[in-house]
Amino acid sequence: MSVSNHTGIFFFLTGLPGLEAMHTWLSIPLCAMYVASLSGNSLILWVVKSEPSLHQPMYYFLSMLAVTDLGLSASTLPTMLTIYMLGLRQVAVDVCLAQLFFIHSFSIMESSVLLTMAFDRVVAISKPLRYGTILTSPRIARMGLAIILRSVGLHIPAPIMLKKLPYCRNFRLSHSYCLHPDVMKLACADTHINSAYGLFVVLSTLGVDAVLIVLSYALILHTVLSLASKAQRLKALNTCISHICAVLLFYTPMIGLSMIHRFGRWASPCSRVLLSYLHFLTPPLLNPIVYTIKTKQIRMRMLRLFWWNRSSDRDKEHN
Repeated sequence: MSVSNHTGIFFFLTGLPGLEAMHTWLSIPLCAMYVASLSGNSLILWVVKSEPSLHQPMYYFLSMLAVTDLGLSASTLPTMLTIYMLGLRQVAVDVCLAQLFFIHSFSIMESSVLLTMAFDRVVAISKPLRYGTILTSPRIARMGLAIILRSVGLHIPAPIMLKKLPYCRNFRLSHSYCLHPDVMKLACADTHINSAYGLFVVLSTLGVDAVLIVLSYALILHTVLSLASKAQRLKALNTCISHICAVLLFYTPMIGLSMIHRFGRWASPCSRVLLSYLHFLTPPLLNPIVYTIKTKQIRMRMLRLFWWNRSSDRDKEHN
């Protein structure tokens, strides 16, 4: 029986299969991850805003990445916590479609920001004398606007197309949040157009971004190898380590998850859920840590903040 009128219809989300009895305990590390992710990215934004020496293109792009990570965390947070803390797995169709729109939009935004950060490294290493004139504040603002329009514009049709489909299966999704391929599989109508559109969006955004990032690093490597001094080569490559880590954190689980969705009928349900957690939860958690460790200016600003707080506490105790 198909259901084309979605009023009163719910999808059912999935936690870690086989560990339902431990969901309450698993909510503790998950809550800690979300708190660390939200606070870490918020701290990055505060540091960049409050430190005048960080008002440079590289740190503007880092702020864009932090905003995107905050959005991605906020998109997955509601259903994750209701599943693990409250044991509630059902989600209304309209809420589900809204969630998948925001999750996929912020994913594309993150990919786009990583591409702009790769471009930033190309300019900084290949044309250091023209760095400030090429990456001006208005140009960076236009790049940010283009990222938003690209991500949102490409994903507006997806929930609209899914909304029109009738659903006649068990309404059980295979993840802890709503994703486009997952919802599409529950439809009992022809979904070739939806599938083709989803594939087009992935290839034209994530696929193109990945290729351009690889080409950017080919240019960077060509420039670095032309430097005469070994110290200069190491210094130039060292400025790229944080970005390379962010790219690997984002793309590696995403490739595995995409392969499982397209071809992995053999994959266990648990592996699907774990890979999706790695893809959507790990980058927002680890990106602030990686950039704090590898970026001296941010690290020193945070240390000064920590030291100032400790000094204030000692002064209060003495008084």
